[in-house]
Amino acid sequence: MQSIVISGTGLYTPTESISNEELIASYNAYAARYNTENAVAIDQGEISALEASSVGFVEKASGIKSRYVMNKEGVLDINRMCPSLPERSDDEPSIMCEMAVAAAKQALQRAGKTAADIDAVICAASNMQRAYPAMAVEIQNALGITGYAYDMNVACSSATFGIQAAVGALQSGQARAVLVVNPEITSGHLNWRDRDSHFIFGDACTAVIVELAEHATSAHQFEILAMKLKTQFSNNIRNNFGFLNRGDETGIGQADKLFRQQGRKVFKEVCPMAAEMISNTVHSAKLKIEEIQRFWLHQANLNMNLLIARLILGRDATPEESPTILDRYANTSSAGSIIAFHQHQDDLAKNAIGVICSFGAGYSIGCVVVRKK
Repeated sequence: MQSIVISGTGLYTPTESISNEELIASYNAYAARYNTENAVAIDQGEISALEASSVGFVEKASGIKSRYVMNKEGVLDINRMCPSLPERSDDEPSIMCEMAVAAAKQALQRAGKTAADIDAVICAASNMQRAYPAMAVEIQNALGITGYAYDMNVACSSATFGIQAAVGALQSGQARAVLVVNPEITSGHLNWRDRDSHFIFGDACTAVIVELAEHATSAHQFEILAMKLKTQFSNNIRNNFGFLNRGDETGIGQADKLFRQQGRKVFKEVCPMAAEMISNTVHSAKLKIEEIQRFWLHQANLNMNLLIARLILGRDATPEESPTILDRYANTSSAGSIIAFHQHQDDLAKNAIGVICSFGAGYSIGCVVVRKK
């Protein structure tokens, strides 16, 4: 098999951020107003009062301290509680395209590539702005890339599944180099009125260049040694928004058309699955866990990552072994593990080995073992 490398990464971070203190103040104001407006129904037992939240609860449950968003004002406005992102004309670049182009340009620069070197674009993300034309084709056009492009959605594992698709294109001779972008505006699908989940997500976009090693010239190369993907159906993380919603008007605007999860079940079921996948992928590369110097894990929940590392290593991982970015970024869905990879790779020595692992709705899990060249 031909040697394939990740030769460049890029990251777009929104300019606006919401701290836990700001978020909790907004939510508690909304909850207090709701309870006042519905006092009679609450007293009569017809509905339940909303419980106030706290910064301590959020940080203990998730490890998240803040999150970046594309629009802060709309999220914190208790009369709205969702981002304010005016629709653009069909002739204007979409907001997801703008995010992806910014991240892609950084990845291209780090890889030492231009648009002329890229033969395919994969937009791998869990929260697509529209169904068609494909976001990837718009991004391809904006960057001036020829060849082909397509969208794919495997929820929070979209980036690792996208890297696998890129590897397949390279091995089959369809492309010399592939751009994989992961624009995530998770603030759009989040129920900001739900105490148990309103703090989970943040917005960001990542990009990676995957290419044949023989064409790579970058100083940031990581050779792909092994990959494994896995899916297993589960309703524990779900969003029912889609075209067919208009076929039953009673469901329009209901809570199931936004993100929802059974968090305890997800924690219990996904952690051992992810740990097993990482171990199996490492062993398929004929390596031992002890040889892995870095784990770039999906950034959904700090407690999940701590447990996964403990299951793999038989001990707690050091912050250097399993770096955390979710304290500042929160869960950015498919972008999370790539943000960690992007921000915590340059300090590694030549031949250092690491694992990129994502996991999420589906369930879906993707693992990529890489070696720094």
